[in-house]
Amino acid sequence: MSMSTPGPERVPSTVKVDKTSGQGKPPAQKSTGSKPGNRPQGKGGKGRKSVTPVKVSGSRNWGPIALAGVVVLVAVGIIGYGVYASVKGSEPWQDKAAAIKDIVNYRAQKNPAIDSQEHKDGPQTYVTNPPVGGAHNAQWQNCMGDVYAEPIANEHAVHSLEHGSVWVTYKQGLAADQVEKLKEKVEGRDFMLMSPVANLDKNISLQAWGYQLKLDNANDERIDEFIKALRLNASLEPGAPCSSGNTTTGPLQAAPAGN
Repeated sequence: MSMSTPGPERVPSTVKVDKTSGQGKPPAQKSTGSKPGNRPQGKGGKGRKSVTPVKVSGSRNWGPIALAGVVVLVAVGIIGYGVYASVKGSEPWQDKAAAIKDIVNYRAQKNPAIDSQEHKDGPQTYVTNPPVGGAHNAQWQNCMGDVYAEPIANEHAVHSLEHGSVWVTYKQGLAADQVEKLKEKVEGRDFMLMSPVANLDKNISLQAWGYQLKLDNANDERIDEFIKALRLNASLEPGAPCSSGNTTTGPLQAAPAGN
């Protein structure tokens, strides 16, 4: 078998590549310390002067602010009134009574004829009309919200005052609507009683033990103030009842001879 003659020696072709990092990749470029997007430093090595952004203010919505202010004012008002009411509610009843315009405090006079709590039979003479205290009958007038259409005996009514009741009186012949207004404040309410009085110098007179307030009109708000301040509070015998008392009308009969 004939052998072929080898041809000329083949020289491998040379492929020119860039300098690599030893792993077939071009070496990374050296960092210049600048971030992408940064401009090159200006002349003299100074950085580019920053530009202050211009603030554009839109129109302010005052509605929510005004509403918040109103809410704050209302809250302050409520809190303030609560404090005021708390202080007023803690006042002694004597101070509340003293604050009522035109009220007369007969206790302050220290008059024995008014301060007496003695039980006596028969008619008595009193310093004021209607009376606000003094010697009285041993039996009180029933004062469980009783409304009497005719005058009652002073001697029984004064004993009711001693127990802490408020006695609402009015001039005989007072207009029916005025009488009805007073009746609404008394009827069915314990430690209250009401009756007409002859020769009263004002249309209306309110009595508690040692206190009196005379008025012209049943719509006067001081009526409620008087009742609130003095009913039960003015009692000289706390805990004494207003039930099981006298329910008759008319003047007290003279005491039997020898008494």
